[in-house]
Amino acid sequence: MRAAGIPKRPSATGDSDLGCTGGERGEREAGRRIRGNVRDARSARADTRDRAPRDEGGMRRASAATRFARALRSEAVKLRRSPLAPLHLALALALGLAAGAYFGYAPWDSLLGADAFFQLLGAGAPLLTGLSCGLALDAEREAGECANLLGVPSRRIALTAKAAALWLLGLSAAVVAALAFFALVTAAGRATPPLATCLAAAGGVAAGSVGLYVAFVWIALRFGRNAAIGAGALGFLLAMGSMGGLANGLVTGTLSGSFGVELAAFLPFAWPSRLASLTVELAVAGQLGAAGQEGVLAASLSQVAIACAALTAAFAAVSLARANRYEDKRRAGE
Repeated sequence: MRAAGIPKRPSATGDSDLGCTGGERGEREAGRRIRGNVRDARSARADTRDRAPRDEGGMRRASAATRFARALRSEAVKLRRSPLAPLHLALALALGLAAGAYFGYAPWDSLLGADAFFQLLGAGAPLLTGLSCGLALDAEREAGECANLLGVPSRRIALTAKAAALWLLGLSAAVVAALAFFALVTAAGRATPPLATCLAAAGGVAAGSVGLYVAFVWIALRFGRNAAIGAGALGFLLAMGSMGGLANGLVTGTLSGSFGVELAAFLPFAWPSRLASLTVELAVAGQLGAAGQEGVLAASLSQVAIACAALTAAFAAVSLARANRYEDKRRAGE
């Protein structure tokens, strides 16, 4: 029983507003609504966290794009400490400056000289790809038995970032070589393809090399550095042979980019040189009095580009599908 004169304590439920004025009841009702909204917001955030993908340790997992960006940034840091970057720069400057100095003053037609230069630049792409992939994977093997590539949650992302970083290095080398060649020939007062054409040809070298980087990363991982470099040297010889030899068009005075294109379109080693050479020839055909060949050159360029894109995409898809099965066979028996 409650003693007389002692007022009833307001309960926490329905009768809590007894004895309160209208203003006090309104304030308490507003407080209840605010607290309810806070509880609902906290519950929604908790549900979102529960639905977010997490790894085995319970930490939220970043998106594939974020992880790829981090892996690519890591590869960039490695390249700053690697001899590959100065090697690419030295080779690009040596080739571009030497060819530019020669064709700037040699009696050859400088436009055909530009075609020959980009044929040589593209034919050398397989060799440079094999060299860079072989040395890069050998460094990974010596640093920790490829743990940064094979001991990570996603080998697909790690291997793709490795190939992409090396490809960007090759693209940079092609652009530097093209600019050096263009600068020297132009300074000598000789005719050259437009600068945009030279840069497009360098881009063709890089575009045709995408599949090569995918293949040579696997070759270097599976068979080692020497196998990758040897395959690159073989690719250089096949690319030059598919056009009739070194400087065939320069010696014969013809546009040789479409020579044997029916077979070259399906030869991955020939893609960089064909895409670069046909780009240049299509731009200078009119200046060389071969405007009638523009239709053939355009058709050849389309044929090589389509075959390159389709086969590169197919090979990349197969490589990504099998990437998590890659192993360093040279260390597997240890």
